[in-house]
Amino acid sequence: MDYLRTQLSNGMQVLLKEIHTAPIISHWLWLRVGSRDEPKGFTGASHWVEHMQFKGTKQFPSGQLDKDISRDGGFWNAMTYIDWTTYFETMPAPKIDLALRLEADRMANSLFEPEEVASERTVIISERQGNENSPLFKLDEDMQAVAFESHPYGHEVIGEMGDLETMSRADLYQHYKHFYVPNNAVLAMAGDFDTQKMLTRVEELFGQIPAGEQPARIAQDEAPPEEERHVETKGPGETIFVRAAYRAPRANHPDFFPLTVLDSLLTGPSSVNLFGGGISNKTSRLYDRLVETEKAVSVGGGLQATIDPFLYAITATVHPQRKAEDVIAPLDEEIARIQEAPPQPAELARAVKQAQALFAYGSESITNQAFWLGFAEMFDTYAWFERYLERLEAVTPADVQRVAQAYLRPEQRVLGIYVPDGVV
Repeated sequence: MDYLRTQLSNGMQVLLKEIHTAPIISHWLWLRVGSRDEPKGFTGASHWVEHMQFKGTKQFPSGQLDKDISRDGGFWNAMTYIDWTTYFETMPAPKIDLALRLEADRMANSLFEPEEVASERTVIISERQGNENSPLFKLDEDMQAVAFESHPYGHEVIGEMGDLETMSRADLYQHYKHFYVPNNAVLAMAGDFDTQKMLTRVEELFGQIPAGEQPARIAQDEAPPEEERHVETKGPGETIFVRAAYRAPRANHPDFFPLTVLDSLLTGPSSVNLFGGGISNKTSRLYDRLVETEKAVSVGGGLQATIDPFLYAITATVHPQRKAEDVIAPLDEEIARIQEAPPQPAELARAVKQAQALFAYGSESITNQAFWLGFAEMFDTYAWFERYLERLEAVTPADVQRVAQAYLRPEQRVLGIYVPDGVV
């Protein structure tokens, strides 16, 4: 399906895709800023700024936005990730101008009232405390800190508690002004509109926002580890978790696609799309080896599309009658098996089809189509999305064996165990 990709005079990228299957338009504004752009002492700033974008401008006061969008029959939300922040509204087509006016206004005119900053500090600290009750959050945070010694990928998006307690209104506002500039943004829309008319309206609203200085980036490539690292996290609960996190390639690396198929083969397909649902992983090797034998209650994998090399993680929930070692040994044996012999063509074909199906399920709605227009631009271009299925189809058994040998090595991983204290 054709789409328009252009750039405004202030440097803002615009992607417009007409889809006339329903009278709906989904509008996404992407900013190239996430926890990847936060130095020590300012972790969590990007997520906090996202919260402040819902606290109003002079034109759209706090509390009015939800009412306006709900009254027009739309829904909206926002997300902050390690590489980006995004805001979206999906609206009935005749009402989409509200979303355009809103995002153009708060890109430049959010107020950051001191009392609102103080209120959100309490909210985010409470969110952080809630996360600390999750065993997998605690384990993941400890493992990321060990996996990345210098790269900002080493801290969680929500930020460290000490930084959340000390960051000021001035710190947040400076972060906002530094990164929320049109030349650091991508606007993506899909739905029932006329492209030229919509582009004219986008230019009217967003084209008047002055370009800023190109934001400086602090992230630099970090060399992969040269020896296996171990993490043991203790905390509340009664369940043991095992997670093996391997250094993985960036999303635009050719190996990303055979590693996606390897993930599907080992643990069942995982969704790159944040809106994607799940499909059964009962045909995967590790489900058969760990869950069917009652060594684990569940097992899953996760490969994320990122700007810099991040992590491919395999996570197992250990059976109540088992120990972590009962999971780790067969996990290592299955990895060794794929390293020693490529999968049979039929098994590979099934893994590819499952990964393709999950991708397709997460790409069909108008909201998902608009999501992909912008999301792919965060780490590559929209062509990455367009070629995704065919690049999975091109993966061979030898490719899967090769990436297993290259990436799933003990010296390339952090092995983490969550040890519960036995108290729920």
